[in-house]
Amino acid sequence: MKDHPPPHYLLDPDIEGQLRLSGSWTLATALRATELLGQITAPVHSVDARAVDGLDSAGVLLLLRYAHRAGIPDEALRFRDEHKALVCTIEEVADERPKPPRDYGIIAALERLGRSVHAIGRNIVVLVNFLGENLVKLGRLLRQPRRLRLTATVSHMEDVGLDAVPLVALLSYLVGAVIAFLGSTILRDFGAEIFVVELVSIAFLREFAVLLTAIVLAGRTASAFTAQIGAMKAREEIDAIQTLGLDPIDLLVLPRVIALLVMLPLLTFVAMLAGLAGGVTVGAFDLDIPPQMYLARMHDTIEVRHMLVGLSKAPVFALIIALIGCLEGLKVEGTAQSVGERTTSSVVQTISLVIILDALAALWFMHMDW
Repeated sequence: MKDHPPPHYLLDPDIEGQLRLSGSWTLATALRATELLGQITAPVHSVDARAVDGLDSAGVLLLLRYAHRAGIPDEALRFRDEHKALVCTIEEVADERPKPPRDYGIIAALERLGRSVHAIGRNIVVLVNFLGENLVKLGRLLRQPRRLRLTATVSHMEDVGLDAVPLVALLSYLVGAVIAFLGSTILRDFGAEIFVVELVSIAFLREFAVLLTAIVLAGRTASAFTAQIGAMKAREEIDAIQTLGLDPIDLLVLPRVIALLVMLPLLTFVAMLAGLAGGVTVGAFDLDIPPQMYLARMHDTIEVRHMLVGLSKAPVFALIIALIGCLEGLKVEGTAQSVGERTTSSVVQTISLVIILDALAALWFMHMDW
């Protein structure tokens, strides 16, 4: 205690409300100083610490907090000249700032929304640029047919088209049967079960056949394109292709684009037949509509334009699926994680864009009365 004399206070009898301090107000005596200040019950309007022998940052912080609680202004605190620099420094870090407003996550949500919108816009620009590049290369291919990779194109046609026929046919058949069954459940109350023929036929010829086929190929083919090209990018095979003077677009992208442009309309036609077959099956076994009567009704009421509307969307969806699948593969950065992320991104983008464009096309055809 010789090095650290105890802190002491005294209420000045001559000046009302003035607190005189003495002794050592340091970290070593902080506990005792806190107890002393807690014992003061009389109102204090000023503090005179010029008689304090030892003062450090802990003591200054203790006195500043006491002054703040007691409502003592800064100018009513007096220190020795050699202590004023320390007091000024502590005042800057001990300033009682107002609490920040409570964050409900709105700003962060808006920030994420803005970043997502910006990323979507950037992806659209990149996709349009990639589309333009492929159209230019496709025009050059028409002028120079020797550039066509026929073997690769036929191989991709088998992968994306022939191998997908069982899956597309099965799904379309089941969906056609479900639509017929649900339609008959509603129409039975009105005695209009025969109109199930128009419901299934128009729904599949115009919308469901091409949409189901595109969604199946978006999940099956777009992911395969991204994984194949992404693996080549990770193994630097695309850099090797460019080093050999070959064009990756001609070698990797155009065969896949051409294969989908040819096979997606054919798969759509298969899906139409399978969906109609599902309707015929439900009509024969659940609605007591013989297949001959079902087909005759369909022949009399359904126009060819419904099938043409559905087939007209197939090349557009094929182009979207092929371009996004190949583009995401070319964006792979060289790691296995990047391949997985780009594969997921390609599937999400293709399915979303196919559904959005199908909805817009349906509205446009409806307003055009086609």
